[in-house]
Amino acid sequence: MAASIPAIEFVRELDGIQEYTLKNNGLRILLVPDDSVPVAGVMVTYHVGSRNEATGYTGATHLLEHLMFKGSERFNHENGNGIEDSIESLGGVLNATTWFDRTNYYSIVPSNNVHLPIEIEADRMRTARITEKDRASEMPIVRNEYERGENLPMEALDKAIWSAAFIAHPYHHSTIGWKSDIEGVSIERLNEFYNDFYWPNNATLTVAGRFETKGVLTLIKKEFGKHSKSPKAFPALYTEEPPQEGQRRAIVKRAGTNTVGVAYKIPNALHADIPALLILSNILDGDNTSRLYRAFIDTAKATSISTYCMELRDPALFVSYISLSPKTTHGEAEKVFIQELSKIQEKGVTSAELVRAKRAVRRFVAARRDGAYNLLSSLNEDLATGDWTRFVTQPEKMQKVTAADIKRVACSYFKEDQSTIGYFINTAS
Repeated sequence: MAASIPAIEFVRELDGIQEYTLKNNGLRILLVPDDSVPVAGVMVTYHVGSRNEATGYTGATHLLEHLMFKGSERFNHENGNGIEDSIESLGGVLNATTWFDRTNYYSIVPSNNVHLPIEIEADRMRTARITEKDRASEMPIVRNEYERGENLPMEALDKAIWSAAFIAHPYHHSTIGWKSDIEGVSIERLNEFYNDFYWPNNATLTVAGRFETKGVLTLIKKEFGKHSKSPKAFPALYTEEPPQEGQRRAIVKRAGTNTVGVAYKIPNALHADIPALLILSNILDGDNTSRLYRAFIDTAKATSISTYCMELRDPALFVSYISLSPKTTHGEAEKVFIQELSKIQEKGVTSAELVRAKRAVRRFVAARRDGAYNLLSSLNEDLATGDWTRFVTQPEKMQKVTAADIKRVACSYFKEDQSTIGYFINTAS
């Protein structure tokens, strides 16, 4: 049942998720009470990610994420209550992640300590200590993360494919950013980025697990109500990707497993065709009965396959990666992959495939609510698209997808002129 707290407006409830708004500053609040667990999870999702970066400060969102753990006005090592130490001393866990459209910070703590992560997140929302000393010490750690990714063939190829597929839109660069930007971005630019986007009216606070609703809302009002709305409009992203007018190709040559990537432009996450594309991704690469598994793994042409229907705020990619067996050439793998897509475009999918895919969706939906972290993590991704209610409505829409829908979206989006093909070529062989 929704609670009534002065200065907090109840918005709606959907499938046990209650939405509120803190009136004075626009903070969105999502509460998901669950008395069956002994813990509570607290997450703040900021609606800013690598799509809000530009040349010169790519990777700034991620580097700033690291610096947000260095302390705030109230929680810092000088006071003997550093952010990480405070949570971990309770037996809790905390972390953060950055992606194209969002940045999130979360903690899981024993339920009787739910107040602490709420207090921490409220404090560092506007009083984080972002200093040159910490930037200088953290930058090599982030650069090392970048370099580790460069040593992974699929990750290196993924960067090359997105860079080729998007020539104007900021999805052109990966969340980690370019190495020179990681090394060169100034502390002034990072503080400017923080002050541009880290405001309550650009954030959603989610609390899940065991807690008392009225008490949590009262605490949120006290801690987050101290902050005002952003004093100015958030920097707008007005760059649109121009139409793609032909197939694009990306080649990466270095030591590592030969890999082929095939990507197609698809619409944003809120588009009506996304449920069908998600079901199709499962039919292509869901388990050992999937189309690509039978075409590549059962025939020993590849050692692994991965397919992603990217659900992002702006138009994105449907992309598959194939790690090749030693005797399989890149051209052969590309040909087999295109043939599999053509079969679906020409003949569609079977009822058995559709049933298996929808069964997998039901398992996935159940797993999303298995524990506070899984729920927070899943809600976070739907928040990033601009509509958290997808957490509830998207699975229902996927169950309604028909074989005709699958064939239609395959024909609509899997077009050569809208594709980007990538080869990772092993130079050590």
